[in-house]
Amino acid sequence: MSDLLKNLISGKVLNENFEESKPSFNPQEALDEANRCLYCYDAPCITACPTGIDIPGFIKKIASGNLKGSATTIMEANPVGASCARVCPTEELCEGACVLNHSTKPIPIGDLQRFATDWAIKNEEVLFEAGKSNGKKVAIVGSGPAGLSAARELARLGYEITVFEAKSEAGGLDTFGIVPFRLPKDISIWEVEQVKNLGVEIRTNTVIGKDILAEELAEEYDAVILAVGMSKVPDLGMEGEDLEGIYDAIDLVERTKNGEYIEEFAGKRVAVIGAGNTAIDGATTSVRLGAENVKILYRRTEAEMTAYDFEYEFAKQDGVEFRWLTNPKRLISDENGHVKQMECVRMELQDAGDDGRPRPVEIKGSEFVLDVDIVVKAIGQTRHRAIIEAFGLEHHGGVVKADPKTFITSNPKVYAAGDVIFGKGVGEAMVVSAAQQGKDTALAIHERLKESVTESA
Repeated sequence: MSDLLKNLISGKVLNENFEESKPSFNPQEALDEANRCLYCYDAPCITACPTGIDIPGFIKKIASGNLKGSATTIMEANPVGASCARVCPTEELCEGACVLNHSTKPIPIGDLQRFATDWAIKNEEVLFEAGKSNGKKVAIVGSGPAGLSAARELARLGYEITVFEAKSEAGGLDTFGIVPFRLPKDISIWEVEQVKNLGVEIRTNTVIGKDILAEELAEEYDAVILAVGMSKVPDLGMEGEDLEGIYDAIDLVERTKNGEYIEEFAGKRVAVIGAGNTAIDGATTSVRLGAENVKILYRRTEAEMTAYDFEYEFAKQDGVEFRWLTNPKRLISDENGHVKQMECVRMELQDAGDDGRPRPVEIKGSEFVLDVDIVVKAIGQTRHRAIIEAFGLEHHGGVVKADPKTFITSNPKVYAAGDVIFGKGVGEAMVVSAAQQGKDTALAIHERLKESVTESA
């Protein structure tokens, strides 16, 4: 096949299969839904939102035609509100708390949030201004939801902010780690630009410990926020893991988010190991790359899977199969060193372990073999321990210990927010929670530094 034909095929696949799966509301749909809202005085939807968005307020602005005001209300509370409109488990949060659940159907808060922020994006609105300089400097390591939110809050309070990002573009998880057919990359980049417009400097391709030392940041800045998120998927720890045809789900999503078409998936049988949101993303990405059959293998049951309900439904609609109580044992090679089969064993659940979850135990003699061409591993993510230890922070297996109210770490000059302080074995942290932690961390820094800010003003 010629390179030209390959490029035409890859472009067609990416355009057709990776464009956003759910359309935005049109103006009439948004108006109709906004007018259904009761604008509750003591709105439970606000309480259910981790960032405390004034939901009745932004919906009322949609109803009155004030779309810039609506978008500003959203983004004021949640600096990554355009992304969250697409990826938040709204049925478990704001929509789940809507009083209309008791009589009809809830207000589609996420869709209305998307409508307002989409309008702001389309019209290239700049929603916020930087505060008057107070002479203080803060460094932020990581530009994902927590880092961006902290940067936005501090810039509006007059701080000079520098964000250090290892990747080529800012935005972290929202830019690279969520499939484009749920969260297009340009949405996250718009949120990044909103922060940069406040005078925030974002240094991309900058690795702590290589391009700049942790101790330099601690010396040169009045405070440092560590918001590095998570790293790659760990090894499976089984025979055959070094074969051709093994993919990291995080890397797979990032490659497609950057517009790469991976032709190896076309017509193939794919097995995804894991049952969190990353596993769902790996599976649905495989479907859109043309895989003939995609299975998710999980050693526990549907009840224990950590993926959001809407992610699970999304995967089923894409034709993804789920094999519960199934654990891979080893990968078997063909004559060319490529995976061709996977030996699995059936599991049963026994009493809960230390993490409170039922323990999966192998059923002796239940081994069986699956024919597979590609394996996508999605069994969690490792931690950025080298960066954590470069700052000399106390941690437990890569989970940084931080005060739950002030977010101060064992180093009083270093704060931490987002996935880097999120504990193990409790599912996955939400984008919206990381955004709120970023805001709270910024305010904690301001609370500590404001006296010296006042004196220097």
